[in-house]
Amino acid sequence: MTSFKYKNVYIKDYDVITGPDEYESKIKVSNYIKDYYYNEKNFIDAEIKMQSFVLNRILKRNKLNNPLVVGGDLINQIIITNYNLANKNLPFLGLYNACSTFNESLIILSNFIDRKLITEGIAITSSHSLNAEKQYRYPIEYGSIKKEYTTCTTTGAACTLLSDEESNIKIESSTIGKVIDYGIKDSANMGAVMAPSAAETLKDHLKDLKRNIDYYDLVVTGDLGLLGSKIFKKLIKDDYGISIKNYYDASSIIYKQKQNKYQGGSGPIVVPLVLLNKILKENYKKILIIATGSLHSPISINLKKSIPSISHAISIEVTK
Repeated sequence: MTSFKYKNVYIKDYDVITGPDEYESKIKVSNYIKDYYYNEKNFIDAEIKMQSFVLNRILKRNKLNNPLVVGGDLINQIIITNYNLANKNLPFLGLYNACSTFNESLIILSNFIDRKLITEGIAITSSHSLNAEKQYRYPIEYGSIKKEYTTCTTTGAACTLLSDEESNIKIESSTIGKVIDYGIKDSANMGAVMAPSAAETLKDHLKDLKRNIDYYDLVVTGDLGLLGSKIFKKLIKDDYGISIKNYYDASSIIYKQKQNKYQGGSGPIVVPLVLLNKILKENYKKILIIATGSLHSPISINLKKSIPSISHAISIEVTK
């Protein structure tokens, strides 16, 4: 069994900052950077600064006693998060699960808190369009042409404080995903790569917890994109007999059509951006969030290896 139920884990506070394109998108966040440099000399330092911004705001607003920080980013050896946490004197568990990193960090902290090993912890992640484009695709200076089924990395950073102190947002349960590999080698087609793992995690979650899909008011994946979400719905219908009524993919609803972001956004910031700034402000009571991750690297792509994926699920209950 890969699922866990929790009695006393809550989202106490959160903070988000986004990039200029995200500020112009459908998801409105008050904190944003006006350009991708964020007054720094390079994009790496800009992303570190974004992470530091949200973490410092959480630490300033809350009286915390040496909280455990769990999280990561997309860049090799998660250097963004490592530099952000450097000399902050906080215990840290660094993660790399690509775009599913946010949910993985929530799962780890929820298990620590529910078992009374800690009373509070911080989940942190980020992505920066121009950092990810350079590492995984091509620097923008190349002017390379994107394929229609690709996604565009979303820029932003998010910090979430979990606690055993009761709030109106409860982490109710979770499901740890499995690594799935359908043999797809096209790194531009991440929706197709990740849809099978999202379907597998949904099936496992419902089976482990003995639930029907109608238990949830809303099911959200991220970041399959428009094409990937269609594949996901077909897979769960054909393979598992699951039909979802209230569902959307987080990455496919962020940008406006005129922004020309192809299949939508991608990156570990996608799920927290939509969850914290849209979903939790609406009238949903029971929400299932399935964060998806494509587990490739520049080395594996150059070796022409297939791309594995993983998806982790978090169940949230909201009381107004």
